[in-house]
Amino acid sequence: MAKIDAFFKLMNEQGASDLHLISGQPPALRLRGDLERVKYKVLENDELKAMLYEIAPEDKVKVFEETGDVDFGYEIPGLARYRANFFMQKWGCAAVFREIPSDILTADQLGLPPVLRKLAMLPRGLVLVTGPTGSGKSTTMAAILDLANKNRKDHILTVEDPVEFVHKSQGCIVNHREIGSHTKSFGAALKGALRQDPDIILVGEMRDLETIALAVEAASTGHLVFGTLHTSSAAKTVDRIIEVFPSSEQDQIRSTLADGIRAVVAQNLFKKKPKGRCCAQEILIATAAVRNLIRENKTYQIGSAIQTGKKYGMQLLDDHIQEMLDKGWLYPEEAYQKSIEKARFVPYLKEAPDVLD
Repeated sequence: MAKIDAFFKLMNEQGASDLHLISGQPPALRLRGDLERVKYKVLENDELKAMLYEIAPEDKVKVFEETGDVDFGYEIPGLARYRANFFMQKWGCAAVFREIPSDILTADQLGLPPVLRKLAMLPRGLVLVTGPTGSGKSTTMAAILDLANKNRKDHILTVEDPVEFVHKSQGCIVNHREIGSHTKSFGAALKGALRQDPDIILVGEMRDLETIALAVEAASTGHLVFGTLHTSSAAKTVDRIIEVFPSSEQDQIRSTLADGIRAVVAQNLFKKKPKGRCCAQEILIATAAVRNLIRENKTYQIGSAIQTGKKYGMQLLDDHIQEMLDKGWLYPEEAYQKSIEKARFVPYLKEAPDVLD
């Protein structure tokens, strides 16, 4: 057993989402969104480096020493998988680990609404799950893929950096490809994917022009493509995709995206009273009216389209936050901080909000 595994077991026992190991500081766990120090000595650089290198593949150690950054996946059988990031900082090496449960939470366990379950059975198109880091995007995506895996007879291909949730082939054949280990880049993997007879493609993160362009192309050529972005609302997600292209190509991509997009789910995680976490989601379904807004460069009207599209399962993020706040699940301060239209939640605060909010 690697020396560092003791921290992972503690992390699992405490229900922490992340583990921070930093030279010059004691370890810390993220519990229900807050960082809590572990009662342990200050980690020295050489000691921490030895612990980290014990679990890192040789090629990843080489990349880390050359660049000062590296990502990879680490697994403790029977416990969990971890997304690892090593980086250099002022006092030496450091690492952050995100726990990825071995068991995939189902749509029922997450309480996904019926409209999101239907996304697993779409024949083609682009489905985006967005939100800040730590908002549960991967968990939601895994649950939708799990439904597809159980109910379809297709080929699911995931491209991730690193591989997070591992799906065992059930009704579908599932192949996982990891950037750096199995393929050079997202772009290279997506170019290859079109020759690998996939029905469903998961793109772990749509972070650059090439990846976004290839994902949109795959969705428009008969594949069902799932992807994630770090955006806070459905409208901003559409804008982000379009704005990454040169201005001379934006009219064309609006048309292509309008034809291919099927849904956008923008979400955030909250502390739930008295304990636990809960997820608020904005849901945009690409109706004919929504496609026209994208095509005509009227994304500022998407919020109104969501409000009038409740019969299709659409909902605004702030409406879902309001619903959970009214049920007594949320702390008003966090509801205010993570909302889009903050003025709506000011009356729930005990004190006037800081001007910097």
